[in-house]
Amino acid sequence: MAHAIGRNAVRHNAIGLIETKSIVRGIEAADALVKAAAVDIIQSTSACPGKWLVLFGGDISAVQSAAEVGRKAARESLVDSLVVANAHPSLFPALTSSAEVSVKGGALGIIETFTAASTLVAADTAAKAAAVELVEIRIAWALGGKAFVLFTGEVSAVRAALEAAALRPEQEGVLVAATVIPAPHEDVLQSLL
Repeated sequence: MAHAIGRNAVRHNAIGLIETKSIVRGIEAADALVKAAAVDIIQSTSACPGKWLVLFGGDISAVQSAAEVGRKAARESLVDSLVVANAHPSLFPALTSSAEVSVKGGALGIIETFTAASTLVAADTAAKAAAVELVEIRIAWALGGKAFVLFTGEVSAVRAALEAAALRPEQEGVLVAATVIPAPHEDVLQSLL
């Protein structure tokens, strides 16, 4: 079960993530953090292999407070947590697969990582590094715990965004693969969008 993006998400400037290895503790953390601060739950859902992810957005101080409460509520089941302050506005529609995207004459960039947190950071970095549009951020569901981000733009912009965004996951040893596909075939695009 996943919740739709909150109605005020376009005004959010921060995003938080709590990842637990227990479904029960993950749902408890989601409940605790949303009660503790003025945040919107973007997604609260199961993730492979048997984990629970809570993504939430709000202003920076609310997201930081909510993350702290969520970490405490998760207790021993906490796998990872993250706060992205000053999150690029395109993260929110990409997380809910509601981004409006055009690729004509451009390129498709793809970054795949072993963790949800590293993909969120990579997506934010890509969007801030060059003139690209985030298409989708898919986190851990039916992916064996992995995650990926898709983004489009002119070939040079997609290359610059990919280079910047893949650096941190590569240094942390969580990058699975990254690529730029210039002028992707329409059938491939349709299967992804």
